[in-house]
Formats: sequence, C-alpha cells, structure tokens
Amino acid sequence: MSKSKLYAALDRSSEIELTVMARKSGREISRPVWFVREDNILYLLPLQGSDTNWYKNMQKNPNLKISVDGQEIITGNGKAITDQKKVKEVIEKFKSKYGDSDVKKYYTKFDVCVELDLKQQ
Repeated sequence: MSKSKLYAALDRSSEIELTVMARKSGREISRPVWFVREDNILYLLPLQGSDTNWYKNMQKNPNLKISVDGQEIITGNGKAITDQKKVKEVIEKFKSKYGDSDVKKYYTKFDVCVELDLKQQ
C-alpha cells in the first residue's frame, strides 16, 4: 500500500485493529484500539497504561500488526514511551481527536504510550 493510501486509510478511521503475540501462549491476539497519527508516527495509548495486557505482550515481543477495515496495512516494532512529557503530549492528541470526556471515561492509567514508525513500512 502506498504511503498516501496508508495515511488516507488511517485518517478516515477512528479505530484500528492491533494484533500482538501473547507473551505466554505465543498466539496472536487482536484488539480494537484508538490511535493518533502525527506525520510518520502512529501513537497508541493503552487503556490501563502499563497494566494493559497488549502492552505487556508488546514488551515481550514488540512486533505489531495494524489493520484498518479488515485489511492488514502495517507491521513493525512498537516502541514503548515512558517519558511523561511525551506521554502527556500523546494524551492531549487523544483528547483532541476523541474528546476529553471519552478519554477520561475509557483510559484509567496514563504512564506509557506506544509509537510505531510508519517510515519502516
């Protein structure tokens, strides 16, 4: 998929499907997640921060698969971000995209975020 088609697919979506490898069983696990894109970077915010299962799985195996509308469009290594200044910036981007009340409603811990570099695609 071309970069322009990739970005267009992401820009018209509010949710993506994230697939990670389970740290114990080794099977693939998929979950719908919210995201924000800034230029060539896709940011993910785990619902329960570092306690979120998909985040713990990513810590063991950073390979992520991202699908939009049922089509796998991205594979790459997720990078955990724990710098609180950067995490707060990502939280603000989520609030801007999804609304402050929904972010507060669904997200319970804000200690980490994940970035996926789209340039590796």
